[in-house]
Amino acid sequence: MNSRQIKTWAWVHKWSSLVCTVFMLLLCLTGLPLIFHHEIGHLLGTEIESKPMPAGTPRASLDRVMEAAKARFPDRMVQFVSQPEDDDGLWFVTLTHTPEPTDDYKSIAVDARTAEVVGQPPTDEGFMNLMFRLHIDLFAGLPGKLFLGFMGLLLLVAIVSGVVLYAPFMRKLDFGTVRRDRRPRLKWLDMHNLLGIVTLVWAFVVGGTGMINTWADLIVQYWRYDQLGALLAPYKGQPIVPMAERAPLQASLDAALARAPGMKLSFIAFPGTSFSSPHHNTVFLRGNEPMTSRLLKPVLVDAKTSEVTASPQLPWYLTGLLVSQPLHFGDYGGMPMQIIWALLDIATIVVLGSGLYLWLKKAKGASASAADAAVPAVHGPHGLSRPAPVAKVRA
Repeated sequence: MNSRQIKTWAWVHKWSSLVCTVFMLLLCLTGLPLIFHHEIGHLLGTEIESKPMPAGTPRASLDRVMEAAKARFPDRMVQFVSQPEDDDGLWFVTLTHTPEPTDDYKSIAVDARTAEVVGQPPTDEGFMNLMFRLHIDLFAGLPGKLFLGFMGLLLLVAIVSGVVLYAPFMRKLDFGTVRRDRRPRLKWLDMHNLLGIVTLVWAFVVGGTGMINTWADLIVQYWRYDQLGALLAPYKGQPIVPMAERAPLQASLDAALARAPGMKLSFIAFPGTSFSSPHHNTVFLRGNEPMTSRLLKPVLVDAKTSEVTASPQLPWYLTGLLVSQPLHFGDYGGMPMQIIWALLDIATIVVLGSGLYLWLKKAKGASASAADAAVPAVHGPHGLSRPAPVAKVRA
């Protein structure tokens, strides 16, 4: 690679890094506690768990669960009913004033065996909510998500350009060399390059999956109007099935589970909501393995008759989104993977912070050099002019 190409790649790396660094630092700092959101929730007392009961304790009807949740907020409608992957003794019922997506919702935790309300997790307050909202959209909704997605794209550009520059930079040095006997800026440059190359794959994976996650709303909307829209076309324009005309919700769940044996429930979208039609309970099932538990299979069940009308396969783009979400936070491998993710996150914070430090030091040195060069000539002892001394700025 010739000097001109190196300069071009250096320019790309410099500006892609500078533009995204502050936001990437914010995402790394807020993402660190989110890796341990369950554990932190336990410490803060915001995590709700089911009470232990004897094995074989019968489960309450899903209709009783829904009624118990609605009794807390009778002026709201049920939008979704979901079950945690790691606790099948609980149901979470989401209630809103409208079937459309909204930030004004209430989540009620109901025991799956007794149909008793056991808690109401906070949805818009607390430390973890602050970290989550800053991490996903900067409290700016979809525009905030898309902006952070663009920052993620710049991060990927910075990583690729950094790899291209790493080979010529290390041509005369052994891999991993940190010149500790040199000036602080040079030591930080070596540390920046070393940690950058060590965390390369992780940063690329997390940056890429994070960018994909910012497109989640648009991907789901496209799926709704593309494949799901075609399936629901015969029901388009029909009014939402009134509650009085709906069959028992438990019957819809049983019919969906019978269509896909061996799968478990993830959540149910009620008629008229963003994941369903005005005429269906759309039951989303998941697998039992660590990987398949993240992949959903929708089953459309007629809300009046409890008959399954369709069970389409998810398209590749929605599958990619579902796989990228847990991978972004290291949710696949339990605590060992969470610890690895946290250590790599901390290393990336050092990479980003050192990159910002190196640029500020270089900019400060360049400013000092320019100021010295602008000082007018002074006279020597014999009346002869000579230039003022200029501070040398070295890498």
